[in-house]
Amino acid sequence: MAFTMSDIERITSNLLRGIARRREALVPVVVLGLLAFGAYVFLAIADEVAEGEIREFDELLFLALRVADNPEQPLGPPWLEEAALEITALGGYALIILAVAVVTGLLIVTRRYGAALYTILTVSSGVLLSYFSKLYFARPRPDLVEHLDITHTASFPSGHAVAITVAYFTLAALVIRFFDDLRVRIYVVCVAVAISMLVGLSRIYLGVHWPSDVAAGWALGVAWASLTWLLGSALRFWRGSH
Repeated sequence: MAFTMSDIERITSNLLRGIARRREALVPVVVLGLLAFGAYVFLAIADEVAEGEIREFDELLFLALRVADNPEQPLGPPWLEEAALEITALGGYALIILAVAVVTGLLIVTRRYGAALYTILTVSSGVLLSYFSKLYFARPRPDLVEHLDITHTASFPSGHAVAITVAYFTLAALVIRFFDDLRVRIYVVCVAVAISMLVGLSRIYLGVHWPSDVAAGWALGVAWASLTWLLGSALRFWRGSH
């Protein structure tokens, strides 16, 4: 049986659509896995912090970023400290609020009101979750060296790590929703991960957070961003079926 060019094009088109549907169906499973993993890591670290069993490991990693015979001095040339301060500012509430406001404004202008509301609620609720977690655990800031950045709250979890992870993973989720190109999706996720890691590491380098604070902040941020994405997707599905 001979195939015509139209038959081949139709079969190819159906195959590509099938692959796309399977890929889209896989996304919620991956996000659910991230939610479970993030929640587990956060709770595991929180348990260690509450029992005081992670202090020795924290000190080991904390001092690894300091000059051995002078812990007050962070490793690297003087300009690295300045760079760390500039990087850590990316996770500050002022810049995150500004970034969210700009993105939300763009979504409103393009009449994507649901996405705008999703962005505001996800990021603001993530920040509030971080704040109340700090109040609950009330862990003191590192006391081994002088802090190289100003702090106002408790140490656990890292508010910068939570806020930057939630914000950038939320923005990445928006790009993934509106762009079908797999290369674009991979790129924005990699950018979100890289910026979150740099900001978190800068907090340790500046002496204002224990490593476990930052790790817990990353985990909580991933879990919260994943949870809100799943809730948003479920709501869109429900509205589409009614």
